Amino acid sequence: MPAQPASSTAPAAASSLRPAATHHAANAAVLLCNLGTPEAPTAPALRRYLAQFLSDPRIVEIPRAVWLPILHGIILRVRPAKSAAKYASIWMQEGSPLAVWTQRQAVMLRGWLGEAGVQVPVRHAMRYGQPAIAAQLEALQAEGVDRVLVLPLYPQYSATTTASVADDVAAWMRRTRRLPELRFVNSYHDHPAYIHALAQSVRDHWQREGGPAELLVMSFHGIPERAVRLGDPYQAECLATAALLAQALGLQPSQYQVTFQSRFGKAKWLEPYTEPTLIALAQRGTKRVDVMCPGFTSDCLETLEEINQEAREAFLHAGGQEFRYIPCLNDHPLWITALSQIARQHMGGWTG
Repeated sequence: MPAQPASSTAPAAASSLRPAATHHAANAAVLLCNLGTPEAPTAPALRRYLAQFLSDPRIVEIPRAVWLPILHGIILRVRPAKSAAKYASIWMQEGSPLAVWTQRQAVMLRGWLGEAGVQVPVRHAMRYGQPAIAAQLEALQAEGVDRVLVLPLYPQYSATTTASVADDVAAWMRRTRRLPELRFVNSYHDHPAYIHALAQSVRDHWQREGGPAELLVMSFHGIPERAVRLGDPYQAECLATAALLAQALGLQPSQYQVTFQSRFGKAKWLEPYTEPTLIALAQRGTKRVDVMCPGFTSDCLETLEEINQEAREAFLHAGGQEFRYIPCLNDHPLWITALSQIARQHMGGWTG
C-alpha cells in the first residue's frame, strides 16, 4: 500500500479523536525508534552494522572478554558476505525495506497527528546504523524541542530491543548538558488499535486470497530462554498479542500457532521454532498456511528473507502446497492510526 498524504487518507478513527482546535506544540516531538539496517547490501556495510549490533551487551549477554574476540576474530570475518547476499535478495529500489517503511511511518504519523489537531515534529531513528538516535535527539534540540516522546517500534517489550533503545537514549543524556523532558513508551502489545490493525491486515489478506488457510502461523522474533527466566516479559507479551489477535479474528486454538524465529547461537531460545514447526506441519498433512509476523511493524530481512523465502521453501519442500505470507503493518492506515493514538496518550498534557 503506497504512502499517501495524511490529509487525504487519515482514517475516521483519527478524525473522531480530533480536538476542536489545532494545538501547535512546537516544543514537543515524537522520535520513532527501530532496530536498524545496513546502509547497503554489501559485505563492508554489513560488517559495520553487525559490529555495532552484536557488540551490544543487551543482544549478546556473554562476558565481553569472551565474546569480543569471537565476534571480531570469527563472526565478522565470515557472516557479512553471507548476510549481504540475503539483504540483496530483499533490497527495494528506495533502499532497505526496514528503513523505507520506518521513514514512511514517521512521515505519515506526523500527518495523522496533524489531522487529529496535534502539530508536532516526528523523526525516526535506528538503534544500530543511521539515522542514529543521538543525532536525531540533537537535531530536535536544535529545532527548539524540549519535550520528546521516545516511541520504539517494538510492540512487545524485551530487554534486547526496547531496553536497548533506552540505553542509547541514556548514553546521549549522560553527555548532554541541557536535557529535554523525556517520556518513553515501554510496550503496547495489547493496545486495542494495534490489535485492530493486525486483525484487519489478516482480513484484508483473506479477502484477497479467497478465505483463510488451514492454519494461521504467528511468528515472533525469538530471544534466549534464559532471558525469560531472568524476568524478561517478552514471551508473555507475545502470547497475549496472539491471543487477542485470535480473539479479534474469531479463531479457535486449533486454528492458529505461535512460533519464534531468528535463533542465533547454540543456546536454547524460545520454542517452538518457526521453520521446524512449518516442516512438521507439512509432514503431518497441512497443505495451506497463512504466516505473519505480528511483532515486526516493518517488513525487513527477518520477515522477507527468513520467513517469505527460507521458511516458505522449507514448508513446500516438506510437502506443503501453499504458503501465504501476510505482510507486516508497514504503512497500513490502521497502523498509523494506532501509532497516533499511542503517541497522543503518552503525550498527555504536552499538547493541550
